[in-house]
Amino acid sequence: MELLQLEYFRTVARLEHMTEAAGVLHITQSSLSKTIQRLEEDLGVALFDRNGRKLRLNEFGRSFLQRVERALLELEEGKREIVDLTSSDYGTLSLAVNTAYILPDILHRFREIRPQVQFHVQQLQTHEMKKQMKKGEIDFCLSSPPIQGSEVVCDIVFQEEIYVIVPTTHRFANRDRVGLSELKEERFVSLKKGYGIRDLMDIYCEKVGFVPENAYEGNEPATLSPLVQAGLGISFIPKSALQVWSPENIVFLQIKDPVCIREVGLSRHQSRYLSSAAKEFRQVIIEYFQKMNQNDGI
Repeated sequence: MELLQLEYFRTVARLEHMTEAAGVLHITQSSLSKTIQRLEEDLGVALFDRNGRKLRLNEFGRSFLQRVERALLELEEGKREIVDLTSSDYGTLSLAVNTAYILPDILHRFREIRPQVQFHVQQLQTHEMKKQMKKGEIDFCLSSPPIQGSEVVCDIVFQEEIYVIVPTTHRFANRDRVGLSELKEERFVSLKKGYGIRDLMDIYCEKVGFVPENAYEGNEPATLSPLVQAGLGISFIPKSALQVWSPENIVFLQIKDPVCIREVGLSRHQSRYLSSAAKEFRQVIIEYFQKMNQNDGI
């Protein structure tokens, strides 16, 4: 059994398509097919169910893939460790977020310490974060709700209230706070399912007896405030966003009965090697949120 066979198998298993996998690997389809066939011969079992050109991992393939991904992750982490030991001032950190509006300040603080470190940042939905973390493809997830699990190391770095924003023409605009159940007849502008604050507030609303009626569902948090201003609906936002957004013609209301709380977590796969730069970045994030907690948190 060769390392190349395992890498090829992982790619085919993830795509379940021989032609696409050959394109990703930059080899011919016939060469890839022969490599997978030799691997199956070594193991003594077929790893895929084949129907013409279609492939599906079978029970043996799914079990073997878990082991292969762990083995390749360890090798990749070993390579990252060597690179870190030989050039610790450089390198790239990969970060997945669903709370992107707080990133500029965090990155600015870290670059004062490590100006040579580069970043690859993705804004992802929660399930996409979990998938990439499981594969060991990212250093950290900064998310709400926090990503947790048996193979995940998670620091809960922040807790804060969720507010509702309404236009100044709204019937609640002259109030400071509102009961969550009072919003049951409202229309909302919201992120799509899979984004942390959307999923969290759907749960809170369900607990008080209603499902939010959404006039708009999107992928970009920055679009919500202008749509509220335009009168399309009202929206939920985290308290920390009040420091970032200062739109005109909008009123921020505290929610009561219940007070709605969200947690922000910094998560990583337990097998992911933490470079010296990653350790310092983690500390910058923890200290950043500690300061926020002192000033504005719960």
